[in-house]
Amino acid sequence: MRLRLDPKTFMISINDIAVFLEQFAPAHLAEQWDNVGLLVGDGLREARNVMTCLSITPDSAAEAVDEKADLIVTHHPLPFMALRRLTTDTTPGRLLWDLLSARISIYSPHTAFDSARDGVNQRLAVGLGLRGIQPLKILEKTGTGSERSEAPVPIFLGAGRWGWLEEPLKLNRLGERLKQFLHVDRLQMVGDPERSIRTVAAACGAADELLAAAQAIGCESMVIGEARFHTCLEAEATQISLLLPGHFASERFAVECLAEVLSKQFPQLKIWPSRRERDPLRWQ
Repeated sequence: MRLRLDPKTFMISINDIAVFLEQFAPAHLAEQWDNVGLLVGDGLREARNVMTCLSITPDSAAEAVDEKADLIVTHHPLPFMALRRLTTDTTPGRLLWDLLSARISIYSPHTAFDSARDGVNQRLAVGLGLRGIQPLKILEKTGTGSERSEAPVPIFLGAGRWGWLEEPLKLNRLGERLKQFLHVDRLQMVGDPERSIRTVAAACGAADELLAAAQAIGCESMVIGEARFHTCLEAEATQISLLLPGHFASERFAVECLAEVLSKQFPQLKIWPSRRERDPLRWQ
């Protein structure tokens, strides 16, 4: 997918990066409620500095302005919901006003990146050491296109992932493997820590709706960024163990990976994952 451009002759535009990201995480993989693609900016403008982040916050937005970024590739969209007005009276309005004033464009792959062939959930499943990795929920219109695209959808793409461990692991040992992969010190757990686990599902962020798919497949455990209380009760009642590293931890690692992917594709650009963003949740 590498663009054959001579950096001495050709400039890289915002659109060039958007085209690559659309190939890497096609929009037809995104959930229908999502807002993905180039959301803010002029696609014809030249890009020299690109920052990836999980979310656009006051800290990450200020970093982009300070570092003279031309483009932010953010996992979580901004704007996400439709805005009736753009003023500094709201946090989204204030952030967008600051970024627009600095002429910084915004691209979000969000749930398309979650479900992409080499996306967040695939990388999470690989990091857990799963074998035979497949989607938890295959896209319904496989091979026939979708409302978002006329292109056929490969059958191996879909939401979430599941697979099996080469050797059974106790739940607490699987938790240790997950913590090591995500570089976190703690996580929440539902289920018996001594239970032996073989089949595991994985879904980043807030993916409660995929618990039913994990149940139907017969998974013994599920890694999910965060879950509602009643989802935890349902998992316990149906004997599916849960490992919950937090929304931030379950996705931030992939934002760092995305910066590496973009750097390899566009080596002439300065590309980095935000150094200022952090998990808003703290352990006491």
